[in-house]
Amino acid sequence: MSWGTELWDQFDNLEKHTQWGIDILEKYIKFVKERTEIELSYAKQLRNLSKKYQPKKNSKEEEEYKYTSCKAFISTLNEMNDYAGQHEVISENMASQIIVDLARYVQELKQERKSNFHDGRKAQQHIETCWKQLESSKRRFERDCKEADRAQQYFEKMDADINVTKADVEKARQQAQIRHQMAEDSKADYSSILQKFNHEQHEYYHTHIPNIFQKIQEMEERRIVRMGESMKTYAEVDRQVIPIIGKCLDGIVKAAESIDQKNDSQLVIEAYKSGFEPPGDIEFEDYTQPMKRTVSDNSLSNSRGEGKPDLKFGGKSKGKLWPFIKKNKLSLKLGATPEDFSNLPPEQRRKKLQQKVDELNKEIQKEMDQRDAITKMKDVYLKNPQMGDPASLDHKLAEVSQNIEKLRLETQKFEAWLAEVEGRLPARNEQARRQSGLYDSQNPPTVNNCAQDRESSPDGSYTEEQSQESEVKVLATDFDDEFDDEEPLPAIGTCKALYTFEGQNEGTISVVEGETLYVIEEDKGDGWTRIRRNEDEEGYVPTSYVEVCLDKNAKGAKTYI
Repeated sequence: MSWGTELWDQFDNLEKHTQWGIDILEKYIKFVKERTEIELSYAKQLRNLSKKYQPKKNSKEEEEYKYTSCKAFISTLNEMNDYAGQHEVISENMASQIIVDLARYVQELKQERKSNFHDGRKAQQHIETCWKQLESSKRRFERDCKEADRAQQYFEKMDADINVTKADVEKARQQAQIRHQMAEDSKADYSSILQKFNHEQHEYYHTHIPNIFQKIQEMEERRIVRMGESMKTYAEVDRQVIPIIGKCLDGIVKAAESIDQKNDSQLVIEAYKSGFEPPGDIEFEDYTQPMKRTVSDNSLSNSRGEGKPDLKFGGKSKGKLWPFIKKNKLSLKLGATPEDFSNLPPEQRRKKLQQKVDELNKEIQKEMDQRDAITKMKDVYLKNPQMGDPASLDHKLAEVSQNIEKLRLETQKFEAWLAEVEGRLPARNEQARRQSGLYDSQNPPTVNNCAQDRESSPDGSYTEEQSQESEVKVLATDFDDEFDDEEPLPAIGTCKALYTFEGQNEGTISVVEGETLYVIEEDKGDGWTRIRRNEDEEGYVPTSYVEVCLDKNAKGAKTYI
């Protein structure tokens, strides 16, 4: 099977077919190129998707990713990032192993095809030239033969005519001989050219064209083989990354299997545990005996009243100051977080303080390492003065030592707060519920020592009472006239104190465990509930310290906080 023998007369069709083959190869190159662009785009989208859902550094969202399920999600995002990398590898390998290689091969193929068909056209032109020469000699031989016949006839006619002179007859005879000789020469030339043409034609159809077509056939077959090899490479490029993609998927499965719901539940406890104990049993209240619904004799507000004068402003009701107090409470909430984290519940405060102590210890260790490094460098300078001046490091060494001392003082301050909190927290394995008498005995109220008695304010910070009274007096004087005619808020329910709370800051009210009071404003999400004892005594208490029962007519539901 050879194109040279089977397709000897299909030069034009072979030219079209080989051009079509090159077009197919270029189309395949374009296909692979678009595939690489798709892979790059897909990888870019995967990376952007992974980056989009990564937690932001130094944000609250990053702290939430301590749970195992969130860690598994982070691992999934990281694996997807690696997964995207493999698609980039596919794109790079296809570009280098297929597109670049085939593009170079197409150029070589076009050049080879051009050369082969150039040789074919050259052979065609040569055989056409030989054919034209043959036709020309043939026509000349035919013409000379006809001229010889006419000269012979003319000679015979002259020879038969008795009126023609002998000289004319001789002249006609000589002319006939010349024409016959010319015909013979043309015949010999035509015969020679014919033999040459036949030889050239035989060479053309049995040697030149078969050789040229054989080269074209081999070129086309190489193109087909090369295209097949490229398709195999196309598949192998994909196959090479399958194990790595499989590892990425295995990593996602492993991350999913690492999720521990019990551990996450424990983390929730550690994150939100307040450190308070559940309330004790509610005491029986005997309504058979007439009694005034006021603060009991042992309440902290009475004990506080013994140690300091009643805060009255020109005989005006205390309830009329509440618009100012609420405004002041809002300003406290918008303030900065206290340095000792006193705005947090005990357990959360302990964790924050412990975390701060650990951070300070790390900074101290870092500074100490820097000091050791500077000391070693100074020793080297002392032993080898040509390397540097030891005195140049004294300033830096003193600065580092000062930083260490500052950090140690800071650490001692936080450790003192931590020891104070840990001293106040009940034992973690204690399961007994807090009783009223036990709590009072453990936390006896100090009446007159106002400078040292520190309690939680509505924003959770600890303040001192000594400056508080004068501040309230001044602020009350400024704002007394503004709220002189304001009506007291109506009660929207009742509440019962679960714990004793000594409210020593402006806007708060002291309650004792088991006491029943009126709710005039429920918790707005800030952790404080506004309550009233009587017409002149109202204030805020921590919502976690009371059990609230809202009036159905006012709120339509009963909630326990």
